[in-house]
Amino acid sequence: MRQDSDRTGPDHVAIIMDGNGRWAQQRGRPRLLGHHAGARRVREILKACPGNNVKYLTLFAFSTENWKRTQSEVAGLMTLFRKYIQREAMDLHSSGVRVRFIGDRIRLDDKLVSLMDNLELLTAGNDLLHLTIALNYGGRDEVTRAAKRLAYEVEMGRLTHKDVDAETLARFLDTHVLPDPDLVIRTSGEARISNFLLWQSAYAEYEFVDTLWPDFTAAEFGRVVARYGQRERRFGAVMA
Repeated sequence: MRQDSDRTGPDHVAIIMDGNGRWAQQRGRPRLLGHHAGARRVREILKACPGNNVKYLTLFAFSTENWKRTQSEVAGLMTLFRKYIQREAMDLHSSGVRVRFIGDRIRLDDKLVSLMDNLELLTAGNDLLHLTIALNYGGRDEVTRAAKRLAYEVEMGRLTHKDVDAETLARFLDTHVLPDPDLVIRTSGEARISNFLLWQSAYAEYEFVDTLWPDFTAAEFGRVVARYGQRERRFGAVMA
């Protein structure tokens, strides 16, 4: 949780990229076309981050609940993720972007997991922008997995129950190497958090914008980031 007085903008922005399916349906096209349009939008937002002094960007790509969608849409999304990594890997690396993935990889196919591992390894030395992609991710699932790992450490005698506090549990989260998000943006007009970064967003500011994700431009991103600087953040305290 960052409380720097010398920065007004968000260091870490997280985005729920909502509205791809509706974007396609409004145009009489298959939902998957909207996901492809949304993937193209990611590149523009990535390039806009350094100019807006955003160091960390976390994108919600596929939730643990998204498996409930039709088999054809899920299969299409998995193919899209594989193609995106293959197509964008070298550009991300050359642009100084470090890529991480969070979420449970057990249900993902081996080829996709291999591509994810390789991209993380390829970009491990980059530091211009830290991009985290939440894939097969759910906030409750993450905390549950963290609690299981923590319980195992207690069972093995490496920790005691007296060692367990919020800081200890946070070390077992997928995001343990990342700062908490300062700003969470959700596109498409929906005003809910959909099980995204539940623990990490305890003190985040939220922006719910009406724009569908494929139409969410770098200019609008910049305006939302700028509005963040106008907010007074108390973190539970009373400001004098």
